[in-house]
Amino acid sequence: MWREIGDREAGKLRPNSFSNRIKSNRIQTLQLSNQKEIVSPHSGSINSLQVDLTEGRYLLSGASDASASVYDIQRGTDYEGGGVISKHKSIFVVDKQHQNGHKYAVSSAVWYPIDTGLFVTGSYDHHIKVWDTNTTQVVINFKMPGKVYRTAMSSLATSHMLIAAGTEDVQVRLCDIASGAFAHTLSGHRDGVMTVEWSTSSEWVLVTGGCDGAIRFWDIRRAGCFLVLDQSHSQLGRRPPILQRSATIKGSTSKPLSASQSSFAKARTPQRKHSNGNGAKQSSVGKNPVKGSMKQRLHPGMLSSQDRATAHYGAVTGLKVTDDGMYLLSAGSDSRLRLWDVESGCNTLVNFETARLQTSRPIQLATSPNSPLAFVPCMTAVKAFDMWSGRTSLTFRGHYENVNCCWFSLQDQELYTGGNDRQILVWSPSRLISNEVDEGPAKDEDNWSD
Repeated sequence: MWREIGDREAGKLRPNSFSNRIKSNRIQTLQLSNQKEIVSPHSGSINSLQVDLTEGRYLLSGASDASASVYDIQRGTDYEGGGVISKHKSIFVVDKQHQNGHKYAVSSAVWYPIDTGLFVTGSYDHHIKVWDTNTTQVVINFKMPGKVYRTAMSSLATSHMLIAAGTEDVQVRLCDIASGAFAHTLSGHRDGVMTVEWSTSSEWVLVTGGCDGAIRFWDIRRAGCFLVLDQSHSQLGRRPPILQRSATIKGSTSKPLSASQSSFAKARTPQRKHSNGNGAKQSSVGKNPVKGSMKQRLHPGMLSSQDRATAHYGAVTGLKVTDDGMYLLSAGSDSRLRLWDVESGCNTLVNFETARLQTSRPIQLATSPNSPLAFVPCMTAVKAFDMWSGRTSLTFRGHYENVNCCWFSLQDQELYTGGNDRQILVWSPSRLISNEVDEGPAKDEDNWSD
């Protein structure tokens, strides 16, 4: 750390680089916090966690005992150990005893993206409810055709207030908070939809993962999906940056052909055309004017071959789009993790180390933007995988039962995890560096004191 501070003072490091390097170092030192404790009021497994996107202060949780709760993670309600350990009790809880509470397990709980005055819960009782945080009353209630597995709202949206809902029904429904009705439905999956995720680069693009093993991309302004991911359609490694690609393209186009190359190209052209001795017949076969052109014009989601493509052997249990919107991480009931290039729709073939994943329920994934890490619940542990090598960088063990969800807080570089043991654990960066900084002036004062 002192080297980074010295480079920053000398002007060798830019402010953004310095900030990213410090944050990456903090993430690498994550461990079970001994200074912050979340006192969970839930009597069932924790299914969903999210810190609000506006202040980064309030944690929202949903549990299988049909309850949802909110905590202030910046200010503790009680302190122990001489003020060292801060305990964070729930500010309020909405459960079965509430007059408008859910009857069955809350599978998903998300904040309204631009304000902490509203939050949304989805439940196995076939209802999605929008709550007023201040009054803890239900503002809007959407009746769904089946169990609600996952809900999501776009963090970029300025033109709509839509809640995407994945249920045991084959159709994805978009619930409009402004009108209190369904905006429209998205049809294409052949089985229930376990997970939904909005793009982080466009407010109109939605990604869904179904029990049929398919991952579909939707533009909600159009009918039908525009992309179906296929695990056999792949590209090796990371896509080069845009600037680098543009430089290589310019370099290749700017170089003229030499005389020998041009003559070779001219000489090779007729050989390829008349390779079978019949130039007209070869050209007609190569063009394939009717079927080929029709297939190119058809929507990818409408082609039978692409429509049946699968991203996983089994249900898609988790999705997470990276903060730059360029890549998608997916988890499946086949205990496989895959990283996809969003632009090309290709499987990047990153070989993630073998990990046991839950197969019967959706899991909540998390990523860190400052370091290429993906946090994945792996049975009773949470593993941090390097996105580009697939190796396990960190392993977090603290839960006694299976972990269902995790959320990475960008503001404090803290990881929150929830599991079947009804506990919410906090994983914080090591405080060793800060203690050394605090102890520095004290030692100087002792040396100079009489």
